[in-house]
Amino acid sequence: MITRRDLIKNAVTGIAGIALPLVSVKIINAAETLFPDRFEKPSVLWGFVVDTLKCVGCGLCVKACKEENEIPYNTPISRTWVERYIILKDGRVLIDSPDAARDGYTSQKVRDTVVNPENIAKAFFVPKLCNQCENPPCVQVCPVGATYKTPDGVILVDRTWCIGCGYCIQSCPYGVRFFHPVHKVAEKCTFCYHRITKGMKTACVEACPFGARQIGNLRDRNDPVAKIISTERVAVLKDAYGTKPQVYYIGLDENVR
Repeated sequence: MITRRDLIKNAVTGIAGIALPLVSVKIINAAETLFPDRFEKPSVLWGFVVDTLKCVGCGLCVKACKEENEIPYNTPISRTWVERYIILKDGRVLIDSPDAARDGYTSQKVRDTVVNPENIAKAFFVPKLCNQCENPPCVQVCPVGATYKTPDGVILVDRTWCIGCGYCIQSCPYGVRFFHPVHKVAEKCTFCYHRITKGMKTACVEACPFGARQIGNLRDRNDPVAKIISTERVAVLKDAYGTKPQVYYIGLDENVR
């Protein structure tokens, strides 16, 4: 995993290797050298599309994520999960996600309620994961800089810096962060950054047999994900918060929280 420390170390090393001729009249902006992503846009900005119309709640994405990212299998925590929404004819909305939907949905019982199929007006599944916000509140509140944003738009957590204060967990409006039971630090989805930076798909995208999940480069107009976002009707979760999520949903129902 590329850590915040690695990024800073590489930047400083690059500065040390610069040799300027005495006749040079160009004044080097130190901030621009240390943090080039603040001054020019990189060629890659990772974005995600979730098609709720294709998701069947099988849970294969959750299993793949747990295995790939070393999240204890028999715990209720997960970097990604799938919620089931059941809209009853009387207007009530039932929502559940047992074990993050790791084993899929095989029961008509929602929490403590046994649902009669005849009373259902509509039912669907909604996968959720870190939204890799353009304006991430988790980065803003971290007192030690353990949570940071990469130049290509992914929010990461440096386990060697995290002190487990929990501020980032409380600040996330999407509830995607949790404490890792083994490492005792803040944990969340990273878009499988260790995979996508090597040209691979995320574990959840690779595991989905129905194509309900896609990841791509939003700055490449020919990328399938960029095309979907620019040409189809998509929505984001909790748009009013102003975090500008980079996870976009197709067919997002108004009842989804």
